[in-house]
Amino acid sequence: MTRLTLAEVEAVARAAHEGQTDKAGLPYAEHLAAVAQGVRARGGDPEQIAAAWLHDSVEDDALSRQWLAAAALTPRTKAIVDALTKRPGEELEAYARRILATPGALLVKEADLAHNADPRRLAALDEPTRTRLAEKYARTRALLGLEA
Repeated sequence: MTRLTLAEVEAVARAAHEGQTDKAGLPYAEHLAAVAQGVRARGGDPEQIAAAWLHDSVEDDALSRQWLAAAALTPRTKAIVDALTKRPGEELEAYARRILATPGALLVKEADLAHNADPRRLAALDEPTRTRLAEKYARTRALLGLEA
C-alpha cells in the first residue's frame, strides 16, 4: 500500500478541521501546523510529523476511528494518533500512561503542549479559561515528566 505523503496528511487534516477555530478564534489548522513544526524542530521523524497533523482529528470527531484504522499511514503513526486521542471521561493519569507507553507519542504531545501553553495564545483567552488551561497543561507536563 502506498502511504500518504506528509503533504497529503496535511491536506487531509486541514480539510477535516475546515471551519473550526481554536479557543482564541483562530483557524484550527494553525494549531496543527504549529504542532507539526514543533515536532520537526524537536527532531521528530516523518511519522511523528504526520501524527502531529492528525493528533486532534479523531478526538475532535473531524475524522473517525474507522478512517484512522483504514488510512494509508504507518502503524506507528496510527498508534501515536490513537495514544494522543483522549477517551470520553478518561482520567488524565490514564491518558498520560498511554502516551508514555507509545513510542514516539511523547515528542508529539510535548510540541502540542508547548503550543497550547504559548503565552501569546493564552493571552487571547479570558482569565478563568487561561488559568484553568495553564493548570491543566502544567499537570499534564508533570505527569509526562516534561517539567520546565
